[in-house]
Amino acid sequence: METLLNYFETIPSLHRGLIIVGGLTFFWLLEGAVPLFNFKYKKWQHAIPNIFFTITTILVNLPMAFLLLLSADWVMANHFGVLNWLPEMQLWLYVIVGILFMDFFGAYLPHLIEHKVKPLWMVHLVHHSDHHVDATTANRHHPIESVIRYVFTLMGVFVIGTPIGIVLLYQSMSVVATQFTHSNIKLPEKVDKWLSYFIVSPNMHKVHHHFKMPYTDSNYGNIFSVWDRLFGTYKELEPHKIVYGVDVFPDEKENSSIKNLLKQPFQKYRKPTENS
Repeated sequence: METLLNYFETIPSLHRGLIIVGGLTFFWLLEGAVPLFNFKYKKWQHAIPNIFFTITTILVNLPMAFLLLLSADWVMANHFGVLNWLPEMQLWLYVIVGILFMDFFGAYLPHLIEHKVKPLWMVHLVHHSDHHVDATTANRHHPIESVIRYVFTLMGVFVIGTPIGIVLLYQSMSVVATQFTHSNIKLPEKVDKWLSYFIVSPNMHKVHHHFKMPYTDSNYGNIFSVWDRLFGTYKELEPHKIVYGVDVFPDEKENSSIKNLLKQPFQKYRKPTENS
């Protein structure tokens, strides 16, 4: 475990890039072999806007990475944050607790807030307006949302008192986890259900992408499913009943345009009807 942390403390940018590209490639191929839905779409054409937003996410995070390093060094030097106030524990437990709480502050909490605060929801809609959720949807986030998520991650470092090794390990796990949960893959039903007791499974997260409330406002987790179960935001829906997209931006063509998606947070949307 110490070797793992030491590696992530100094992980080269190239290696972080390989984790993103490698995970995306793996799940891209896997969903082609065992698809959950047989989408009638041009896979590469669908991927173009999603990959564009994956690149913008990387570009937004790169220049601000030094703030994570400075913050993590400060909390450790000043013995600040929950991890530093807890009784001494075994290293493996220390790492698990750190990642668990980083998952709350870096993923679950901002995701929940984005659904509850209208201006933030407008930004987050770019992610939900994908009509064919697959591995490339994982990082389909407006640049503004990338900044929002970054701020929450930074806050998490201070509250938790997270060393940089755990921060970068969490971020790497988060990338792979979100690619996994968005992938259009079909797992055996019992396997998916069993996984959902511990981590966010593909079918569990797909419920979140259903166009209709209250399912859209559920299953906010990224790596661990405990937060949804603990705070009562966990819901189930049979996969064949899931319809992707959002009723306030129903035009699939517009939702495939990079230019339109960049402007989407500032557009007026159609108020959904009760029957939507």
